[in-house]
Order: sequence, then structure tokens, then C-alpha cells
Amino acid sequence: MLGALYALIAGLFVSVQGIFNVRLSEKVGFWLTNAIVHGSGFVLSLVVFWLIRDGSLHKLGSVNKLYLLGGCMGVVIVFTAMKSVIALNPAYAIAILLIAQLLGTLAVESFGLFGVDKVALSANRLIGIGVMIAGVAIFKLK
Repeated sequence: MLGALYALIAGLFVSVQGIFNVRLSEKVGFWLTNAIVHGSGFVLSLVVFWLIRDGSLHKLGSVNKLYLLGGCMGVVIVFTAMKSVIALNPAYAIAILLIAQLLGTLAVESFGLFGVDKVALSANRLIGIGVMIAGVAIFKLK
């Protein structure tokens, strides 16, 4: 239940963040917006880390170096999300983003990539994706 609550909160924040980022970028530009978004997130994360102390910097050396690219991926995510919101509209852009995210996650699970437990790609998962895609197509109809 707590996982679903976290997912709902994340979804709400992602939708609002995309709009905030677009509004900021209209005034200061895409790349400065991206720097502000990630810089402010870094500062907040660092403060929370200092308060909670839930990790270990000493173990950082044992992490697969590929996993350190998450922040770089975040730069691409923020930039492309802003561009899609501007080009499409917030709801349509986020709907497509969610489908792409689900397809990517299904691929990771299906192949057991990056240490994720392998989960078989079943008919119900494929039907679910199909229903989502159909829903977005219906959503976009005029």
C-alpha cells in the first residue's frame, strides 16, 4: 500500500514539475532551467542526507559505475519532458511519457537487466499496454 502511495505522489509531482520547468524555461532557457532543476534537487537531497544519514559514502566505490549515470539521464529526462509538454500539451505529453516508461520497464523486467528480477512478459501485460495506448489515442481524439 505504501508503494502505491509513493507512486501516486511521484506521478503528481512529475506532472506539476513538467509545467513548472516549462514556465521557468520560457524565462531563462532550457539548459539553465535544467541546471536549476538538478542543482536545487542536489541541494535538497544533500540536506536530507545530512539530516537522515541513510547511506554510506564509503560504499560508493563498490557501486557499478553505470548506475552513477542516473543524474545524466535526469538531464535528458527533464529536457525532453519540457520539449514534449511544449509541443503537445501537458496531459498528452505525460500520457505518452508514461507509456514509454512502462514499455522500458517491461523490457528491463522481461530481460532481467541491471540486476532486476526477471519477470515473464505475459499476455495480460501486453493487453494492459495495448489498453493504455488505445486510451491515449481515445484521449487525443477531437
